[in-house]
Amino acid sequence: MIRTASEETENELDESLKVVLVGESGVGKTSIINQFAKGIFNQDLMSTNGATFTTNKKEFKDSNGRSKLISFEMWDTAGQEKYRSLAKMFFKEASVALIIYDITSLKSFEEINNYWMKLVRENAPKNIIMYIIGNKADLIAKEVVKEEVAREYAKSEKVNFYLTSAKDRTGIDELFNEIGNLYLNEFINSEENQERILRKNDVTKVNKVSSQGDENKKKGCCG
Repeated sequence: MIRTASEETENELDESLKVVLVGESGVGKTSIINQFAKGIFNQDLMSTNGATFTTNKKEFKDSNGRSKLISFEMWDTAGQEKYRSLAKMFFKEASVALIIYDITSLKSFEEINNYWMKLVRENAPKNIIMYIIGNKADLIAKEVVKEEVAREYAKSEKVNFYLTSAKDRTGIDELFNEIGNLYLNEFINSEENQERILRKNDVTKVNKVSSQGDENKKKGCCG
């Protein structure tokens, strides 16, 4: 199919962000994704086995005022100990890491320092956008991890911090808006990200050539 000049321009303005969510089982990683991508909350979700993949697109303005359609490519990784070693595989070419804890669970917060922060540092690109997310803000009456303690820890690790509630959507849109703007204004022009984009474009070109070759074979065979 031949694309018009305007379609070419729109395509050039589109961006994709690989977002990897990690944290203990039950902290609400899947629920955050479902709320952002689908606007739904299910109290009875089963624990993730391995990893799941979800996308959602949102429009932003870059520093020049141009519209950019960002596709958030979200990887929801399992938090159970038996799956922990698998999580590191998903950080290749990632742009964003969200480390989630449950504000009503001290263990889920402590494990960030004990395990998850190290996992991200050792396996993610060096300039990845990182957030520590305190989820289940709707349960503030049962809070055991004080916000100021979590914020201070995030500051000491030089990462961003956000409070969210996947149940009532508190902070969800604001979080992803902030991530999109950070990407467009700080991360997008970094050397590492430019190399990531080139690698992705090379893979896309190879796939297109392969697909066109298969199509030509079919035409030659049957036409």
